[in-house]
Amino acid sequence: VAEQRAVVGRAHPRVQAAFNLDRESLNIREQYGSHLCGQSILLARRLTEAGVPIVTVVCAAGDLNGSAGDHWDTHGNNFNRLKRDLLPPFDRGVSALLEDLAQRGRLDDTLVVMLTDFGRTPRVNGGAGRDHYPNVYSIFLAGGGIRGGQVYGSSDRLGAFPRDLPTGPADVHATIFTLMGIPLDAHLYDPTGGRFALADGRPLPLF
Repeated sequence: VAEQRAVVGRAHPRVQAAFNLDRESLNIREQYGSHLCGQSILLARRLTEAGVPIVTVVCAAGDLNGSAGDHWDTHGNNFNRLKRDLLPPFDRGVSALLEDLAQRGRLDDTLVVMLTDFGRTPRVNGGAGRDHYPNVYSIFLAGGGIRGGQVYGSSDRLGAFPRDLPTGPADVHATIFTLMGIPLDAHLYDPTGGRFALADGRPLPLF
């Protein structure tokens, strides 16, 4: 908490003010949901309005080691936890964000990316859970130039491997950089002077 306060204290006054959610109407706050996930998403919208270019929201909390907390690492009791605890606040917060951005005329210039670092096994384990699985999973893109109402790619009938239009992380990176106006032939340099390509994928035809 002290570290968080220190970061906010050094921020621009507009950014500091963004953290005061009481400046939002009660109606807006309730639309996002009176829970950590929804209020964090609302804060993200306020931070972008204050000039913060990139904001990350993690809609998860709990015991990350024991796989029993309120988070997405559902090695056990997967279906009940998704239906009861995880999906309702996430769905409410994200839906409110997209509607809010659209009403404010900001959806076209705000890219919303919902993703994960890996998927879940297509087979259910003995604890009614699903384990780590890297071969196929989904992401969601909205706003920022993305054409709405489209699905790109598909998996096989088991959700085990890509079937059509396989896409890797490098392609997602290239898509996001392109939408942000960052040239894909740009390079990064490490402290020793090493030169690395910013992206080695291809932008997806989503815009």
